[in-house]
Amino acid sequence: MNRSRKLNIGLFGTRGIPNHYGGFEQFAQQFGLRMAERGHTVSVYSSSTHPYQKSEYRGVRILRCEDPERYLGTAGQFIYDLNCIRDARRRNFDVLMQLGYTSSSIWSRWFPKAACLVTNMDGLEWKRSKYGTFTRQFLRKAEAWAVRHSDVLIADSRAIALYLQRRYGVSAHFIPYGAELVNPGNTAAHLPQEFGLESGCYDLAVARFEPENNIEAMLKAYTAAGHQTLALVGDYQRTSFGRSMYRQYGMQKSIRFLQAVFDPSILNRLRCSARLYVHGHSVGGTNPSLLEAMACRVPIAAHDNEFNRDVLGLDAFYFSTAEELRTVLSHDLQQAQTNGWVERYQKRLEELYHWDRITEQLETLFYQNLNYGR
Repeated sequence: MNRSRKLNIGLFGTRGIPNHYGGFEQFAQQFGLRMAERGHTVSVYSSSTHPYQKSEYRGVRILRCEDPERYLGTAGQFIYDLNCIRDARRRNFDVLMQLGYTSSSIWSRWFPKAACLVTNMDGLEWKRSKYGTFTRQFLRKAEAWAVRHSDVLIADSRAIALYLQRRYGVSAHFIPYGAELVNPGNTAAHLPQEFGLESGCYDLAVARFEPENNIEAMLKAYTAAGHQTLALVGDYQRTSFGRSMYRQYGMQKSIRFLQAVFDPSILNRLRCSARLYVHGHSVGGTNPSLLEAMACRVPIAAHDNEFNRDVLGLDAFYFSTAEELRTVLSHDLQQAQTNGWVERYQKRLEELYHWDRITEQLETLFYQNLNYGR
């Protein structure tokens, strides 16, 4: 394995960097910057609607492609991915890494043949409750296409890797997301005043307003409990589900709806100042927002599923229903401190979910599969 050769790497499947949206964008930013620092040529495909319009970001090339989602809706995502793939055919990439497959795998026959195609399979998209029967059937096919046409598969959760092995008989490399360690002492004392929250006197959830994130269960639990405030960070006005939740619970004294926040320093202040972090995600692999809460050393109550348990083990409160979460809220959170939960969060992040370690794993994987022919 000749590491002296520097690689030409393309990342697509995101709206672009710097991150203004979510997990894959965060991955592209953290991984892309680190690979550029190692001397590789790194390009990240970016939506034409992204607010950052320069051609380079901290040593990473930005390749902007037309994104018609703003006037075509979901269909625009497929066209945007096709535009990225068509551009990639001209770039002579050594490695082309696609982050997710939902709107890109239908174009598999057009992927550049000379590049090693590495696919991060994301979570089980077809399980998301927001989708109807037809969409779920399509997503199952898209998943199968991605497995069939990729040279290398990445699973960000051991549960996802096991699923791929059982369903398709293929091996996926377990390489999770990462998070940067946070010193709570440097952030908790500086909670932004505009949120109207007092340190240690609220619980926090950061999530997209989608049903599978168990938003409604959280809102029901805190409304019923009444004695503890939940600050819910997310773009609730963006989806019909979010707007419905706001209409039903927006006036409750125990609920605070906050707009989406993408500034990492502000998010860390909110997390570090919280009494409890509530993580309702039930679909997907290793969730970035869960890792970021762990990095802020805040006790966690998580939805009870194999993905969250793989990350947290026994070091969390778990719930499946609103009533179970309400029971959690009556617990003395001193249990988390006494049992050393947050200290073990830090240890897990350092040993498994550290961005530098993840970058090293992926760089090694790229070199090992550089001449993989399709």
